[in-house]
Formats: sequence, C-alpha cells, structure tokens
Amino acid sequence: MLHIAICDDDPAAVQTHREITEQSLRQCQCAGEISIYTHSDNLLYDITQDHFFFDLILLDIEMPGCTGMEMAEQIRPHLPQGKIIFITSHVEYAIDAFALSIFRYVPKAELAQRLPAALRDAIALITLEDGKTYTIQTSSRLEKLPYREIYFIERDGKNARITTAGGVSKVRKSLQQVYEELGAEEFLYIDRGCIVNLIHVMQIKDGMAVLKNGTALPISRSHLQAVKAEINRYWGEHI
Repeated sequence: MLHIAICDDDPAAVQTHREITEQSLRQCQCAGEISIYTHSDNLLYDITQDHFFFDLILLDIEMPGCTGMEMAEQIRPHLPQGKIIFITSHVEYAIDAFALSIFRYVPKAELAQRLPAALRDAIALITLEDGKTYTIQTSSRLEKLPYREIYFIERDGKNARITTAGGVSKVRKSLQQVYEELGAEEFLYIDRGCIVNLIHVMQIKDGMAVLKNGTALPISRSHLQAVKAEINRYWGEHI
C-alpha cells in the first residue's frame, strides 16, 4: 500500500487533488492511503517530529507559513526516497523544483491534464523501486542489485560495468544484453557505451547528464536530442 500526503491551504483544491489521486490509484490497480493537510506546518511536524512515512507528497508551493519550497528542503533528509509533486501557478518555480530533485512539476492551469499523468508515473516508479532487482549470477557469486540503486552501466571490454549506490559490479555480458534483461523504461542509452538510470538524472547541461551523486556523463551528439525528448516525456519538464 502506498502512503500519500496532499497539502494545500485551499480545501477545495485538496478535494480536487484527492479525487484525481484516488482515480489514478484505481487506474494503476494500486492500494493507497491518502492523508490530507491544509496547514503545511502540520505535515512538516508529522514527518520531522513524529516520523510519518509517505511514498508520495503533493505540495502546493504557495502556502502561508512554511511554503512548499521550504518544506521540500526540510522533508528531503527524512524521506530521501519520497517523491514530491509540486503544484503551482508560477512557472518560475520550475527551475528551483528541478534543483530540489522534485519528481514532477504541475502547473495549476494544466492540472486536469498533467496531474493524472504525474501520479501514474510516480506510482509506477515507486512500485519499480520497491520490488525489482537485477541479478548477477556466476559460478562463484550471486548478487542482486536493486534497480533504484543503479546509477549507470558502461561497456567495459567484454563486460558490462554497473555503478550503483554501493559501488561497482561487473557482469560478463554485452551492454545490450543487460539493457534487455533490465526491461524497464527508466534505463536509457545516452551513448553507444553507456546506459543511465533516469531516476537519478538531475539535469542535462552542456551535453552532459548530471546525476544526483554528482557524476556527469557525456551524451553523444547522435543521442542528445533523443535523450532530451525522453527525459522531457519521463519527467514532464521542459529542459
């Protein structure tokens, strides 16, 4: 079951967001528990003081007291894997939201079109992160790598070199074979010799894919437009 929080100082907006969220959960055939907050300070207290856990949080940026931007900064250390969807009227916040590693940015003017898609993508990603692992099996070892911990995969001679949050693992398989075995849209070729996990991409800058761990990976010129298009589609942002 997913744990979802919705926070907006406008009760009517909260109800709208709840109805869209419930519909998205039904469409994804996923059970969810939704907690409603109309005061940002209450949500912040529940997370930072009472250690409430949420897989997904829908936040209005423009709220009295603690704003959505301020909340995201304070929530992140307590829920490092939690997904945050910002809902706002002001386009200029999109850049800051991206810098804060926000899952999705939804303009209020396009709420009906973009929030359901954002929710479906978030639910799919949370489900992926919770369950899937890539298994490396040889005569001497068995290793399981959670998808969420894989940053990128490179060709290394006749091996595929997998960089994860825990270090580096090698498997004697072609890069294409590993890509096919992963079988998830989160993994994307950015070069003939490199696959990146979109979960960890922070931005595309100067022809490089910058990841959350600080790694900058070059994107080949032949892949650049396709990579930008795929990230636009995946994150729902304009890069």
